[in-house]
Amino acid sequence: MWSPPYRAEMDQFRSERCTEKVEDRMNLLKIARSPAITVSPEDSVMSAVEKMTDNEVGAVAVIENDKLRGIFTERDLMTRVVRKHLSCLETRVGEVMTPDPEVAPVEMDASEAFEYMTERHFRHMPIVDENGTLLGMLSVRHLMLKIVEVMAHELEGLNSYICADGIGG
Repeated sequence: MWSPPYRAEMDQFRSERCTEKVEDRMNLLKIARSPAITVSPEDSVMSAVEKMTDNEVGAVAVIENDKLRGIFTERDLMTRVVRKHLSCLETRVGEVMTPDPEVAPVEMDASEAFEYMTERHFRHMPIVDENGTLLGMLSVRHLMLKIVEVMAHELEGLNSYICADGIGG
């Protein structure tokens, strides 16, 4: 079977640039905020909001007895506190958090996590290990930025490969 003369070079390019490096760059913990910013269910909503603004995050993990109990997000703040005219000082995070949130296992592929989050309209998702231990907080925004960065890098590599061949191929 005939193959183009550059076939071996292209295969090497794919194996070196497209497989190992992309997988390494698309590791969820390298994309996520790790460690995640955390609060207790007994903390006031105001305390959680202060942590969120101080750390420039849109969600905090709610931890009790070293276990993930929930997630408190900007959306929770708007729909469960502000809209209901609750006091941020008196309301406890445990009263308005999203309990038992869906989580991303650490071994989940970044593109799979992106698809999962967009289908469910999640902006944030905790990352856990096989024991359920919180490892980080994934943001769909950071995930999108990383996917675009990787795609741009791959496009640049393909462009360099094509241009290096010269006029007329």
